[in-house]
Amino acid sequence: MATVAVATLAACEGFDPDLRDVGNGFDTSSAVQNLPGRPRPDDRGVISYPNYQVVVARRDDTIRQIAIRLGFDVNELATFNGIEPDVILRRDEIIALPARVPEPSAATGAFGTGPVQSLDVTAVATTALDRADATNTGVTTAALPAAPAAAASPAPVVSGTEPIRHQVQRGETVFSISRLYNVPVTNIAEWNALDSAFTIREGQFLLIPQGAQAAAPTPAVDVTEPGSGSVTPVPPSAARPLPDDSTAAPLAVVAAPAAPDLGSEATQPASSGARFEIPIQGPIIRAYAPGQNEGIDIAAPAGATVKAAGSGTVAAVTADTSGGAIVVIKHSDGLLTVYTQMDNLTVAKDETVSRGQTIGQVRAADPSFLHFEVRRGLQSLDPADFLP
Repeated sequence: MATVAVATLAACEGFDPDLRDVGNGFDTSSAVQNLPGRPRPDDRGVISYPNYQVVVARRDDTIRQIAIRLGFDVNELATFNGIEPDVILRRDEIIALPARVPEPSAATGAFGTGPVQSLDVTAVATTALDRADATNTGVTTAALPAAPAAAASPAPVVSGTEPIRHQVQRGETVFSISRLYNVPVTNIAEWNALDSAFTIREGQFLLIPQGAQAAAPTPAVDVTEPGSGSVTPVPPSAARPLPDDSTAAPLAVVAAPAAPDLGSEATQPASSGARFEIPIQGPIIRAYAPGQNEGIDIAAPAGATVKAAGSGTVAAVTADTSGGAIVVIKHSDGLLTVYTQMDNLTVAKDETVSRGQTIGQVRAADPSFLHFEVRRGLQSLDPADFLP
């Protein structure tokens, strides 16, 4: 799964622990509030979709405060979202509601950026079933509301493509969820106000933007069939006879160079001058592919030593829902390196590390590998541009 200028951190004392207010992209709150396609919540913080409702947490909000504000049982709401009642939520964090509350109206504030529409049960159900059959994942849908009485007008809901409401399962990361839905990590992080380390918890609900809400895929390149539009040249042999071999000058005999004495001196690798060094030796089993894989996966045996790709400061140490460690190192030029699928860490948050210093080991898996990323804020960069 994270993302992630941060050079100013080195000169700051007492910076925000989760780096939300520092760095090009760490604070995603304004992006979430103004994200195209993401509806504006009503005055209660509620966004109503055809199939479910969510609440956008306010600064210093807790599950208990949201439950009191909306009239829910505190424990029910906490259990539904996999979090304790009094844990302080991140601003703009998404909290799913186990049942519907009154729809947005003039009394509750604006309900979205677009017009309202009635609930199309057939379209919603078909989309949900297609997604469930295709992925067999932890996507959940709330029970559809009861049909309104004949005299009642349809309940107003947000129009447009409904985001998928995905409940995080044990072992999932933002990166695996990004690959599952083919939606960039950046979009998921912004829509759900994730922190700089892309921390998620088991049982948490995430909104996964779909269609035009997500980043547009790279347009297909119009490839011309090889050879089309060009004329095959006539070979010389077809136009004129070959020269007489008897008139050709004899070839000069060149003596083969003497073989070097490999034992006389040790071969030393030339300095590559690359910005970073490879954190672990091994074949790349999954290449960088923006929107699908935001870094590279390097195959390595479990327990293999992982090294810092460059000197810097440990900006974050966290774990995914399966317990695998995630380390984020910030560097002096505003770049970040991210290391996942690790355990037995030897560094801690705010610790200064040097290039090539051991930071942990590869976690046991089938197959075992290290996931490595280079980022500037939330924007992922191709690690190949920075490695030897």
